[in-house]
Amino acid sequence: MTSQESFKKQTWSNEDLWFSLAIVVFGSLFFIPFNGGVPLFDWDEINFAEAAREMLVSHDYLTVQINFQPFWEKPPLFIWMQVLAMKAFGINAFAARFPDALAGILSLLTIYYVGRKAFDRRFAQLWVLFYAGSLLPFFYFKSGIIDPWFNLFMFLGIWYLIKYVSQRHLGLAFISSLFTGAAVLTKGPVGLLIVGLTAFIWMIYTRKWKLFLNGKFILVYLSGVILVGGFWFFLQALEGRSYLILDFFQYQLRLLSTKDAGHGGFLFYHFVILLFGVFPASVFAMPAFRKFTDKNPFQRMTRHWMMILFWTVLILFTIVKTKIVHYSSMCYYPMTFLAAYYVWRNWKREFLLPVWGRWLFAVMAVLDGGLIILLSVFVQFKDHIIAAGWIHDPFAVANLQAKVHWSGYEFLIGFFMVSALLISFFVLKKNKMLRLVAIATSMIISMMLGLLILVPKIEQYSQQAAISFYQEKANEDCYVETWGFKSYAQYFYTNKPLPANRESLDKNWLLTGPVKKPVYMVAKITSMEEFEKKYPGFRRLYAKNGFVFFMREK
Repeated sequence: MTSQESFKKQTWSNEDLWFSLAIVVFGSLFFIPFNGGVPLFDWDEINFAEAAREMLVSHDYLTVQINFQPFWEKPPLFIWMQVLAMKAFGINAFAARFPDALAGILSLLTIYYVGRKAFDRRFAQLWVLFYAGSLLPFFYFKSGIIDPWFNLFMFLGIWYLIKYVSQRHLGLAFISSLFTGAAVLTKGPVGLLIVGLTAFIWMIYTRKWKLFLNGKFILVYLSGVILVGGFWFFLQALEGRSYLILDFFQYQLRLLSTKDAGHGGFLFYHFVILLFGVFPASVFAMPAFRKFTDKNPFQRMTRHWMMILFWTVLILFTIVKTKIVHYSSMCYYPMTFLAAYYVWRNWKREFLLPVWGRWLFAVMAVLDGGLIILLSVFVQFKDHIIAAGWIHDPFAVANLQAKVHWSGYEFLIGFFMVSALLISFFVLKKNKMLRLVAIATSMIISMMLGLLILVPKIEQYSQQAAISFYQEKANEDCYVETWGFKSYAQYFYTNKPLPANRESLDKNWLLTGPVKKPVYMVAKITSMEEFEKKYPGFRRLYAKNGFVFFMREK
């Protein structure tokens, strides 16, 4: 049986349609509601939302702007999605996060379709369960960052490359190139880099050079990538903004070669993130890294591509000096695939994991749930911990002074998570699908409770004092800026209008220039004395939870 024949064998049924409908209902119930309950978080969430807001305010939908100045760090596709959502729902956190909720639904539908086509219905259902029921993949679809769409586009680009290799049809290569181009238009050339590296390593592994190193394929693929991924850059050049393109690519290279401020980390940072952040799929995926004998050639090839994709992303961003959680988020697809694959291959075994895997599952469940319990305990004794001098960061100490109501029962979320996971895994042994559904459901309920109860409290400690100040100034004719730290919140939450004069965009002019309306500056408590020494014209209004608020009269 050829790989092409094995691919075509799977047919779509009414059961598949009903399961797809169930995914849409599930995604609508869990990914969309309550997305506006907590303000957007600096930096990434507010960064993209502010760029979308400024497009609406300026009516310039071609140029990505921050503080109404060209922002060359990101292309516009995701920001355009947020613009459409803001036109529908208003300029708010819900609208900013709505595109990722849609990405969540489409991602689950995609992996069900891919799993069903490459394997069978059970495999597809397992893959959906592992993806939806793991920590970070679920959380990402409740956020307002670029990566859920970026990863989906790259994954589809790789899937159609797999189909191209199987069926030798250039039309499939062209579809792959369109999705890869969409990834480039979403976050930049790293989208092409990841897809290209994955294909290149597979080509070396299989020695099938002619599939990719031929004139027709290269022409077709580059045409698609340039058509979708390059047209915005082309329009920028036509507008005389070639310098923005140069700045954009220089920034991408800098991220790969240097450690971005505030985003450093140890060498195996992403290994730890994936182990804890993609639990429980991470535990089930581990045994899948050993060698298996696949009789079906298309399934074997698909597994090889997923393994290569996983290691390509993980090694690439282990080498990259800037360490950010979502850099390795493309690993979620192959990691949950491997978890589903291992369970699918071992479906007839009494236990779905070897002995070491069972112990690791139990330990990880206790650790992940235990962190929630420890958080609840910490806030009860934070004053004693601060008094003991165990926290050396004055800003963090001041953050913890925020008056946040804790009922004392928040630890039950962690207790529920640990007990439900252990019961689901060790007690529900007779029905394997019921066991896995129970594990995924336990995780989803725990994560929803965490999002609804814990995240708002954490936000009150981390940024609410500043956000509230910005919201208070939204209806005042004034200038609001930060000093000594990077933020985008002062623009988004003050609904900053299109500036009447360009000089007001210069922070030095706001600090010392001849302004005609009040200027407010927000600093952290750690730089308060330095600010007051440099700019005696500002009057300190008050300090709250680590932030200090200053004003200069017009």
